Amino acid sequence: MNNPLVSHWTPRGTVYGPLLNFQREHALWAPRMSEAPYKAPPQAPVLYIKTANTFSPSGGTVVLPPGAEALAVGATIGLVMGEPLPGCSRPRLSALAGCVLLNDWAVPHDSYFRPPVKSRCADGLLGVGAALAPVPVAWDGLQIEVRINGVWKQTVALAELVRPAAQLLADVGEFMTLQPGDVLMVGTDCLEDGSRPLAKAGDTVEISAAGFRPVVHTVVKNLGAAA
Repeated sequence: MNNPLVSHWTPRGTVYGPLLNFQREHALWAPRMSEAPYKAPPQAPVLYIKTANTFSPSGGTVVLPPGAEALAVGATIGLVMGEPLPGCSRPRLSALAGCVLLNDWAVPHDSYFRPPVKSRCADGLLGVGAALAPVPVAWDGLQIEVRINGVWKQTVALAELVRPAAQLLADVGEFMTLQPGDVLMVGTDCLEDGSRPLAKAGDTVEISAAGFRPVVHTVVKNLGAAA
């Protein structure tokens, strides 16, 4: 009998991602948080959705959306919801079905005030790990490595989350109910200048972390757009 957690895993619920959940990017945007229209830093997690058309299994290709010359790499971990614990009104890490390594691709953009759906939800813009992994015991020690064509480009340290995994899960649970099968990403980090590693057509991107199968994709041109 095939184990569905071993290979070809695909999200069966809604995938959510938080903005500004790493300390470096939060600090870079902090001076603008008091500007109109919000005039204050966000008090709760600011979420966006990765739609089902974005799911792209590891080992395949990702097509550049029309007009895009490159894609921003977003290495992250997804918390996969399991069945809620009896008598528990808030989601807990102990109730997770597991975790998955993800590449939250995006078309490069400069937007703080509105999550840019168009740049995040084009076809194939969520690289999905091949299998679930157990929930890490030591989140603060977990690091994600990003390599493009075999060359190191970024190390994402979960010790630098604004809201660590357990807190993020609890804070989201304050205003919405996550269903079994839903996925809550912990967020993606930027480089020191606020940008993210970029991959162009022909580049192969590998994301890896201890305890997870690597997520590998090759970026290809949009031949239909060129026609």
